[in-house]
Amino acid sequence: MRFTLSSTALSSKLFALSKVINSKNSLPILGDFIFRTEGNTLYLTASDSENTMSTSIELTECDVNDSFAIDNHNLLEAVKGFSEQPLTFDVNMSDMIVKIIYQNGQFSLPVESADEFPNPQTVGDDAATIEISSALLSENINRSLFATAQDELRPVMNGIFFDISTDGLSIVATDGHKLVRNRLFDVKSDVPASFILAKKPATILKNMLAKDGSIVTIKFDSRNAEIIFSDNKLVCRLIEGKYPNYNSVIPMSNPNSLHVDRESLLSALKRVKPFASEPSNLVRFHIEGRVLQLDTEDFDFSKTATEKMACEYEGQPMSIGFNGSVIIEILNNYDSQEVVIRLSDPSRAGLVVPAEQPQGQDVLMLMMPMLLND
Repeated sequence: MRFTLSSTALSSKLFALSKVINSKNSLPILGDFIFRTEGNTLYLTASDSENTMSTSIELTECDVNDSFAIDNHNLLEAVKGFSEQPLTFDVNMSDMIVKIIYQNGQFSLPVESADEFPNPQTVGDDAATIEISSALLSENINRSLFATAQDELRPVMNGIFFDISTDGLSIVATDGHKLVRNRLFDVKSDVPASFILAKKPATILKNMLAKDGSIVTIKFDSRNAEIIFSDNKLVCRLIEGKYPNYNSVIPMSNPNSLHVDRESLLSALKRVKPFASEPSNLVRFHIEGRVLQLDTEDFDFSKTATEKMACEYEGQPMSIGFNGSVIIEILNNYDSQEVVIRLSDPSRAGLVVPAEQPQGQDVLMLMMPMLLND
């Protein structure tokens, strides 16, 4: 078996696929890349048993259709330093050796049979389908990932919830302390459906999706999802269970509205947060007139900090406490120049929204308040 392909095309594809492979695997072959030729196309696959990703590369020549497996560490180390040039794979399945020939030399690696590689999960005939632009999906996954939990008792909180209906698609993440809800009005379905995407495939998608107008197709049933983008396919096991009613925790009446420059608030929080008590990271927001005052204190180490900044505020004077780390995370995951913090009272969640919503979307982030010791 002999085929030739571009060195940079191979290395970029292998690097992307390597994100699927775990450092420790239940089956040794799950530490391998699977190579399969079909005509003048090479199909590459990697899996951790719950997530299987495959992609393709056009070959300049290929003499036979066949398949084999190569350890991911050995091959990545071998090909990552090449400049653009043709690589020829000469595979001897009798001796279980592949000879990889390049412009100034060659090297050999052991290969294995691909027959033991497990078949990926499949979605059923009753699968629902979502089509969404690659840039939009990437943007919303990136905005939501930080709010997912790491909770062994409530695994549904550890992923991103996709909830599609006749009104649009909601992409939601929460860990119980903070919540992100992205609503996309142009992605709809006549039949309501939902799924929970685990953090690992979500992270893979965030890193691989093109920031363009190409279409991503997501097919899913109650157990698995098949996500097709560019020349890649990711099949992943979904998190099973009932996602909490996220809309019920979002306060509907928020008469107090704080408009503030996002970067200025972020900088001020980073200055005062080191003076907060370490277990709580409590930052007191006191808003009155056109002034926002941030206060932190740590009496155990005799540390305090206060900073005032200009703002626009409509509402009653208020003091409310928030976890400084949570607010900083939220502000870091926006890119708008200004944000609006909508408040009801000191005991209810605060909403952070961009001053101008992205076109065709409604984005909000929620942070739970903390008790102030007055």
